[in-house]
Amino acid sequence: MNVSNNLQALQELFSSPEVTEAAGKTSAQGSQRAEAGTDQATLSTAASMAAAAAPDSDVRMDKVAAIQQALASGSYNVPASAVAGKMIDQMLGK
Repeated sequence: MNVSNNLQALQELFSSPEVTEAAGKTSAQGSQRAEAGTDQATLSTAASMAAAAAPDSDVRMDKVAAIQQALASGSYNVPASAVAGKMIDQMLGK
């Protein structure tokens, strides 16, 4: 499995005009809030593009929330055999 922090690949993946425009709006809104003296959070370019593309994705947010809650409570459990099987499948290119 190859896991890397590759901003260029994310930019290519999310290179639609809608995503680029939404990412620009997000950074402009953050600047306006900073000037008003309110709390703010700044997202990286990759995070902004991913967030802008999220409404069009096939991510099941209810399932994501349930897994996040299980992780936070310490009750999330994945069988070792399932992890091993996925690793072998990945190495074999399945």
